[in-house]
Amino acid sequence: MPTPAHPARTAPTSRDVARAAGVSQATVSLVLGDKWQGRVSPRTAALVRGAADDLGYRPNQAARSLRLGNTRTALLVVPALTNEFFARVYTGAAATAAEHGFGVVLYPSPDGTGPARDPFASARTALDGVIASSMATHALGALRGTGLPLVMLDSYPTDTHDPADTTDPDADDTDATATHATGRHAAAHVNLAVADGMHQVAHHLLGLGHRRFLHLASAVDTWTFHVRARALAETLPPGTTTLRTVHSALDVHSARTALENALTTGTDRPTAVICDDDVLAAGACKALRRLGLRVPDDISVTGFDDLALATAVEPELTTVRLPAEQVGRSGMAALLAVLEGHTPDNTELPVELVTRGSTAAPAKP
Repeated sequence: MPTPAHPARTAPTSRDVARAAGVSQATVSLVLGDKWQGRVSPRTAALVRGAADDLGYRPNQAARSLRLGNTRTALLVVPALTNEFFARVYTGAAATAAEHGFGVVLYPSPDGTGPARDPFASARTALDGVIASSMATHALGALRGTGLPLVMLDSYPTDTHDPADTTDPDADDTDATATHATGRHAAAHVNLAVADGMHQVAHHLLGLGHRRFLHLASAVDTWTFHVRARALAETLPPGTTTLRTVHSALDVHSARTALENALTTGTDRPTAVICDDDVLAAGACKALRRLGLRVPDDISVTGFDDLALATAVEPELTTVRLPAEQVGRSGMAALLAVLEGHTPDNTELPVELVTRGSTAAPAKP
């Protein structure tokens, strides 16, 4: 005897949730769309969520997006996918986005720092906004004129600068005007206190007794590296300290080569090498070993970022810890606020010097 056919189970609907919770469908939409505050009591919101969980109800985000005229998708543009810092930024942005039913698409600029190809020709209608992290000053042309709200991370921190104002202290930077012009298009900024981070590095080394410094600086033309260089120069007392600057691409081999060349051609050897990035610091440590010098006995080395690499090298790096995940979270929160019609305050996140074994008092002459 054949088994009677069972009717196919249908997915629960918002009407089912409303019936189970004893509320209207409009209330269900408010609660599950996270727009209930001030309109629905916390008790009712909890009832709706409980009913939805019991029934296994999940909102149809595709249909909801069509009704609202958006796709609940943000684009995160980064200079490179190979740097751990940007992976952390993405993790933070994606976590905050998920809490609000958003997704994040990651888009790298080719070659790390060159102008990004325009991702908007086919995708602009599939995006609600853009977050750009630590981009080169010339790399954001594709972000302008899209009509999409833009949140900048680790970039020029104000929208009020007049590009024609050559009295600005940044006016001597090669692409300062481009940076300022780009900044005027941002709806919000989330920055790190990188100047304070470099102040902390300099004061730490000065406190140990160092007076001869070499700055192994990033050759990438971005606001964050300009700020680090300026902060370092401003912190070292004139007359009693010396500072030499050598630029390098952001990879271990280039950093090693740049420092080897600097130390074999310079006349007065530094007692401390201050690096713009932990990757540069790793290259610096390799250069010193190849030259028969010890870290920190002969030369101290500092980094910036506190990547996993900082504790993988020996000795472990003294470096500046950057809260990368919080940068991503704050950037996504700022974009969500803009999409809700609010004007978020620009944010500066604190950084912290982490002292490890790569720094010590200079050897006595």
